[in-house]
Amino acid sequence: MKKSFKRRLYVVLAFILCLSVVDPISATTISDLQKDIKRNQSQLQGAQQKINSAQEAQEGVEEEINEIDAELVSLLTDIDLIEDAIEEKEEEIAATQVEYDAAVVEKDEQYASMKIRIQFMYEKGDSSYLHMFFGSGNMGDMVNKAKYVEELYDYDRKLLAEYEDTVHRVEELQDRLEEEKSELETSRTELKEGQEYLEEMLAQKRTEYENYSVMLTKAKQEAATYTARIKQETAQIKKLEEEERKRREEEERKRKEEEERRRKEQEALLASQNSEAAEDDEEPEETEDSKSEEEEKPKVTSSGGSGKGQDIANFACKYIGNPYVAGGTSLTNGADCSGFVMAVYQNFGISLPRSSYAQSSAGKSVSYSEAQPGDVIYYGGHVGIYIGNGQIVHASTERSGIKITSATYRSIITVRRIV
Repeated sequence: MKKSFKRRLYVVLAFILCLSVVDPISATTISDLQKDIKRNQSQLQGAQQKINSAQEAQEGVEEEINEIDAELVSLLTDIDLIEDAIEEKEEEIAATQVEYDAAVVEKDEQYASMKIRIQFMYEKGDSSYLHMFFGSGNMGDMVNKAKYVEELYDYDRKLLAEYEDTVHRVEELQDRLEEEKSELETSRTELKEGQEYLEEMLAQKRTEYENYSVMLTKAKQEAATYTARIKQETAQIKKLEEEERKRREEEERKRKEEEERRRKEQEALLASQNSEAAEDDEEPEETEDSKSEEEEKPKVTSSGGSGKGQDIANFACKYIGNPYVAGGTSLTNGADCSGFVMAVYQNFGISLPRSSYAQSSAGKSVSYSEAQPGDVIYYGGHVGIYIGNGQIVHASTERSGIKITSATYRSIITVRRIV
């Protein structure tokens, strides 16, 4: 017990240490960070697979423990019943023994009386019988005496036979009870052996269960470490992206200031020349102002990706605003996150697993930097469909329903390319 407690204490301390200490980020560029995230995502998936395998194995062992427990309870009940039956048999045997002893005593007494009478008649001989008969007053008295002697003889024989039968019956009953008791004791011995075996099996299974608990804890430690790294790296990417955005804004501001300065210089130059040639029919030259206006026009860019992936993304966006329903798979009446993804892909003849965790292993893994419309992004317990431009469409919550959200609103576990 002490050894088991110490082992569990070490596991908990290791788990806490693992959560509190994460390796510092060594990558300094977005590209390197994305590579690190991809590697950590792969390792996180491996840890999650270990967790799943350990949980399944532990659940199987737990079922076996429950079955052994139930069997052991039933066996102990049988042992209690047999103990009661043995006690009852012992009481019956004791009562039968008293009956047997009484029958033997009575039989011995009757046998002794018969021996005395037979001995008396033998010692007296035939003359005693003749004297008894001829000493009778009349024929009727003689007949009665003869009948009495015969009845006495028959009575003795009958009584002796009855007592012998009683003794024999009691002996048989006693033998049967002893045999039944012996059978019960044998059964009790076998059940006791079965109890020892089940208790040994139960101890082994509990040890096995605890071993899986250690494995599960270790796998969760690994998953927590990789998750923490992914969160750190994702935060670092956001920080670098924000720095890059500010840098570009600053460059754009300086560019516009430089263009404005040049424009003013050009205007001053044109004003000083005061040339009437500007009124001729010549086509006006392209100025820096016109170039600047053209540069400032917004450019329409394609989100890229395969045609089918874009079709999937466009189709999924048709259902924005529809309700979120836990356990649902209807695009119109309501779906949860994995039900929404599954239903969208079903409309294109593609079958996906039902749960978000199972969908995290569908297709092939790609990095977020390679994400294309139609890809499935898994966040750990939640999935959405990437639609390009750093956005996903997903069944979010009962409050917000199906909507569009930034793809990096949570730490990305994996991006799956289905088509």
